[in-house]
Amino acid sequence: MSAQRPSGPPPVGEEIHLPPSAVQPALVALGLLLLLLGVVDKLWLSAIGLVLLVWALAIWIRDCAREMRELPVHDEHGDH
Repeated sequence: MSAQRPSGPPPVGEEIHLPPSAVQPALVALGLLLLLLGVVDKLWLSAIGLVLLVWALAIWIRDCAREMRELPVHDEHGDH
C-alpha cells in the first residue's frame, strides 16, 4: 500500500514552488526535430539541430540546478 498524502493547502508560511515559464523545452524539441529531419534529408540540418539541442539542454539544466539551489532546505522532520 502507498502512503496517504495529506490533502489541502500547505502549512501557513510554506510557499508553493512553481517554476518560471521557459522556452528551453520548445528549443529542445526544435533541435531534435531538425536533427531527425537532417538525418533523412540534409546532413547540415542535423548539425544545426544537434548544436541547438545540446545548447538548449545545457541552458535548461543550468537553470534547473540554479532553481534547486535557491529552494529552502528542509530536513526529514519538517523543520526549516
